[in-house]
Amino acid sequence: MLNKIENNFYLIILLISFLIILSALYIEHILVVPACKLCLYQRIPYLFSIVICFFGFFFPNIKIWIYLLILTFLISITISGYHVGIENNIFNEFSGCTNENLNTTDKEELLKNLNNVLPSCKVINFKIFGFSLATINFILSFALAIITIRYFYNEKNR
Repeated sequence: MLNKIENNFYLIILLISFLIILSALYIEHILVVPACKLCLYQRIPYLFSIVICFFGFFFPNIKIWIYLLILTFLISITISGYHVGIENNIFNEFSGCTNENLNTTDKEELLKNLNNVLPSCKVINFKIFGFSLATINFILSFALAIITIRYFYNEKNR
């Protein structure tokens, strides 16, 4: 059984990443929970991991895919960790998270910008089991990074 999982490592990570993206889209579009800018940025590493796993599945002898996958999940940990830090007032919001660009007196410009307003990164709009989505993403990214690093060491020791 373990050997079968190791043979399909890239496929399993691809499916997990795909489910994470689908879940985020479901929460945003079906449950109508608006995503902040950092929430949108947190999806990018999973999109990259899907592409990397696709190539890793079809070209498993090329070892660059595992390095890229580890790097992708480390970047995901960084982005989601920063977001969790903003939510818990550890870090200040970066300028892209705030809606301070709406300070205008021009009525037409204000109406045009109202459609592009994203919620603040500090505000938690949705929780699952008491955890924000950024916290859940941090945990998932950390777990996927550990699994990927373990797979790398197992492959290296064969």
